[in-house]
Amino acid sequence: MKSTPLSLVAGVVALAAVTGFAALTAPGDEGVTEAKAAARLPVERSSLLCPAPSTSDLADTTYTSFTPAGEGGGEAGAAELTPAEPLPADENTPADKDDDAKKDDKDAEKDEDAKGDKGDEDKAADTKPVISLKGLGKPATAETSKSDAPALVGTATGSFAPGWAAQQTTVAAAGGARGLLGVSCTAPDTDFWFPGASTGASRQDYVHLTNPDDTAAVADIELYGAEGALKSDVGEGITVPARSSVPMLISTLTSEAAENVTVHVTTRTGRVGAVVSAAEDEVGSDWLAASADPASTQILPGIPADATSVRLVAFAPGEDDADVKVQLMGKNATFSPAGNSTLHIKSRMTASIDLKDVTRGEPGSLRLSPADGSRTPVVAALRVVRGTGAKQEVAFIPATGPVGERATVADNRAKGSVLSLTAPGETAKVKVTTSEGSEGGSASVKTYTVKSGTTLEVTPDVPAGLKGGYALTVESESGGPVHAARTLTLKESGIDMFTVQTLPDDGGTVEVPAAEQDLTVLDD
Repeated sequence: MKSTPLSLVAGVVALAAVTGFAALTAPGDEGVTEAKAAARLPVERSSLLCPAPSTSDLADTTYTSFTPAGEGGGEAGAAELTPAEPLPADENTPADKDDDAKKDDKDAEKDEDAKGDKGDEDKAADTKPVISLKGLGKPATAETSKSDAPALVGTATGSFAPGWAAQQTTVAAAGGARGLLGVSCTAPDTDFWFPGASTGASRQDYVHLTNPDDTAAVADIELYGAEGALKSDVGEGITVPARSSVPMLISTLTSEAAENVTVHVTTRTGRVGAVVSAAEDEVGSDWLAASADPASTQILPGIPADATSVRLVAFAPGEDDADVKVQLMGKNATFSPAGNSTLHIKSRMTASIDLKDVTRGEPGSLRLSPADGSRTPVVAALRVVRGTGAKQEVAFIPATGPVGERATVADNRAKGSVLSLTAPGETAKVKVTTSEGSEGGSASVKTYTVKSGTTLEVTPDVPAGLKGGYALTVESESGGPVHAARTLTLKESGIDMFTVQTLPDDGGTVEVPAAEQDLTVLDD
């Protein structure tokens, strides 16, 4: 079908509007005006999702929300985390309920009628923000001990959007899932990799899928073990209703038991936040966050100095096998662990090695890089155990991107926070800001130099007069890239419970092409 000149011009104008071309010339002009350099501007909207924290009656959860002080995204804005709506009732309930069930339903209806407007008040309370930021540079906190606490859906706008961070920290004092479970609330996406999960008998791992949008999302979950894909008939086409969260027990997705599993979550429609909760009998529990996107080199920062067991789990998602060098960046130098200097990862199979107490009393970070000159992409994570016997506790460290311009971890306490900084390339200098306390305390700034190929462990300066918690913000100042992680340790029931969160770039700024209007394209 032929197109008219007018429709062609309209299409070009629309393309210019979408792609941000700097200018278009009128017909007959010699060329196109050269585009101006793109500027980096603060984002004006951010989204974060926090999974449902715990089903234990013995768990206490703290939410922390924080946006660094600095140039905002224009208008004042807001930053709020609100409960995801509960899932709709099961539509597959049999029609022929027994008499007792019917009676219960009738009684429930009477109760609802008796409540009158009270039901509307409860509904309004359910949608009230769990936590709201009041200002920049000062964290806000909220707490819950409810065993049915919901997942949270959050949005930050205006000046609160650039660098907005939130963390969910749960202390489960007893039970099979006892431990300190920490997770940085994640941005919604369409693709996630989780090496380090398990379908073994001693593990109870759940994938939590949270949908922030007003329409349903459809997700697929693929599992890969040491021999390749694990057969699963129920991991496809999982519906996540609008503004709801769905936990999926990984071991129910397949009949195959595997100690080390890579979980791949993708969406057919919509987007979700995804994170894995992992509980290991007699060891502990924590959240496993997604690995950085597949790449030929991966950095896993922040292995505690007193780690008693470190297991590396890696996966090659492409068509080619990967051979990677395994190197520990320690306090003073980079070296290969004895007997584990390389790892062969077969295509679409999960590989693992037990590095035992690889840090040997010094903090360290792991670097995976091509061993044979090829650039086969991989994803990776570490399972880290501290303590022995009945006092063991577990945490996970996924591969992560560099701090970049700025990165933040929201929940830090007066005691127990340790920051790990590693420079895999050139020596680098970073600025670390400890924020005001959530209930009082003064912010402070300190600069650190991280030598090439080493890991620097830092105990942050606690804000003077601290009351409540505080946030840590790391900014690159000069030199090569820096990767960072924060370990939070809390003593509970005689156990040093801990969790590790990585600090990738917060994405607080984006490149915006310079654009100018040129109506001469409409000339005949």
